[in-house]
Amino acid sequence: MKRKIILDLAVTLDGFIEGKNGEVDWCIMDPEMGFADFLNQIDTIMYGRKSYDLWGRFTPDMDPSDAEQELWANVHSKEKYVFSRTQTGSDHKATYINDHILEKVNALKNKPGKDIWLYGGASLITTFIQLGLVDEFRLSVHPVILGEGKPLFMDIKQRLNLKLVDARTFSSGVVQLIYHVSRSEK
Repeated sequence: MKRKIILDLAVTLDGFIEGKNGEVDWCIMDPEMGFADFLNQIDTIMYGRKSYDLWGRFTPDMDPSDAEQELWANVHSKEKYVFSRTQTGSDHKATYINDHILEKVNALKNKPGKDIWLYGGASLITTFIQLGLVDEFRLSVHPVILGEGKPLFMDIKQRLNLKLVDARTFSSGVVQLIYHVSRSEK
């Protein structure tokens, strides 16, 4: 069975994935949401270069809880691919992809393994949607309106029909919506 590419993101009620200065302080880390279960469902993470620079090597500062340390250790144990127009090759933590995105990602989807997390950023999400590479949208809608910031969807040129497969509400006020892409069978 082909691996799925899952876009898993926190988003505000008004559709932003970060504030105007890149802030994500509105994002609730709710243990009820089963993020650890999600991490066990994947073995690969795909980042845009800016997102990777921010989060791909992130280590919690101050005095992180054991749970937070464990979460980041789990994230960092995954195979990582970074999409960049400028950076090439690979380091000991990630492989860089610069071109032939459709072919290279489809090759990865066809390799044995668990599902793949499309982490973002916004322009990589747009590229993946336009290339028809996203199989599942897992959006955690947070109970906040920012008014401005970086929108989840930018420059989407064609309609994408989705099928709601799960909706869960958490005591924090977060609502998680899971959609599969409705592809007509050829």
